[in-house]
Amino acid sequence: MTREIGHRPAALQLLRWYIDMGVDTATSDTPADWFARSERPKPSPFSDNRQIRQRNDTAPPQRAQIAKTSSRSGSETPMAPDAAVMTARENAKSAASLDDLRESLAKFEGCGLKATAKNMCFARGNAEAQIMLIGEAPGRDEDLQGLPFVGRAGQLLDKMLAAIGMSEDNAYITNIVYWRPPGNRTPTPQESQVCRPFLERQIELVDPKIIVFLGGAAAKQMFDTTDGIMRLRGKWRTYSTGEHDYRAIATLHPAYLLRTPAAKRHAWRDMLAIKLALDAE
Repeated sequence: MTREIGHRPAALQLLRWYIDMGVDTATSDTPADWFARSERPKPSPFSDNRQIRQRNDTAPPQRAQIAKTSSRSGSETPMAPDAAVMTARENAKSAASLDDLRESLAKFEGCGLKATAKNMCFARGNAEAQIMLIGEAPGRDEDLQGLPFVGRAGQLLDKMLAAIGMSEDNAYITNIVYWRPPGNRTPTPQESQVCRPFLERQIELVDPKIIVFLGGAAAKQMFDTTDGIMRLRGKWRTYSTGEHDYRAIATLHPAYLLRTPAAKRHAWRDMLAIKLALDAE
């Protein structure tokens, strides 16, 4: 009992370090004793094939299951970045409907975020809506539910829409990447680029009257600019998928508004501009 109490502070420090590093979700329901694995004798470089086969046959069940899953998903050999983007373009272009696009995206193995996420977050809302809102990336709550903007930021977004007489019944909501980045970090340019063909096809299939980019990460990626969100927000621009042009505007991300309540006045002006634009359609 004394030993358990003595080790408790160290365990709490380790857990806190995990949280600070962004580790807030278990990747497996089955615990693994990594110390026991490290103590296993290393194979001799002179082992014959029979010995190698015997070691493989006696591998721990969990390890065998991991190997089986990797082989089935093809994740042992990740796609090269250029090949991943080309595959994404081909797959996205061939999608004739949102259901086709969702299915194609679920099978796509070119985005590294898929390996650490629990669920793909494709979209929520009305696919026939006049307004499409595009954020940065799923967070923890979104990853667990498989839907974008369902956590605290999503609840604030719903209130922002309600303030101009809207809801997910007449809005369509998604992100620039479809899987949660570890620790809720900002998606890398490569992660955004490989998802972009799917997003552009998603935009074309929804065919909204207005696109709203939520936050600096989404706005900078989609407008291909380095300007900050304070320079981008509140200004109407044209966004082109290459096939169609859309009227677009950027505003502050709800997560930022939760951290900086004073900035809500800027977002309110943007929402009023969006309402006026929708009323004019």
